[in-house]
Amino acid sequence: MAGHNPKHENTVDDCFELFLVNEAEGEKKISEQPFAGTSNTSDFTLMKEDHTIGNLLSEHLKQHPHVLMAGYKVGHPNVPEVLIRLQTDGTVTPREVFIDVCKQLVAAYGQLGREFTREYELRRMVAAGEQDGANGRP
Repeated sequence: MAGHNPKHENTVDDCFELFLVNEAEGEKKISEQPFAGTSNTSDFTLMKEDHTIGNLLSEHLKQHPHVLMAGYKVGHPNVPEVLIRLQTDGTVTPREVFIDVCKQLVAAYGQLGREFTREYELRRMVAAGEQDGANGRP
């Protein structure tokens, strides 16, 4: 086939693979490194992520009552890696707060998904009923 480039055959699959960690090679999605310069502070590295999750987590971490400081950075746009630095007041560890906030976000977005699906299904049923009414069906 003229102009055929085998490099571009599975571009969708390849793009998706950019965000999956390879556990077989020992990659971890999240790692924690205590920050030596400040007490009750840890750096969390999220592999194969970007500003979307960094900003979301950082802003929700800041709302936690035991958090003194939270922020994130992406070292380079071409490196899909997010660093989140988190400092707590010492009553709980940074890891405990990180896990708690992640659980809250999973629950909140799960609820959003259920509400969205319910609303979509209701609108679909209403539209089907209106279509039946327009066709003369009771």
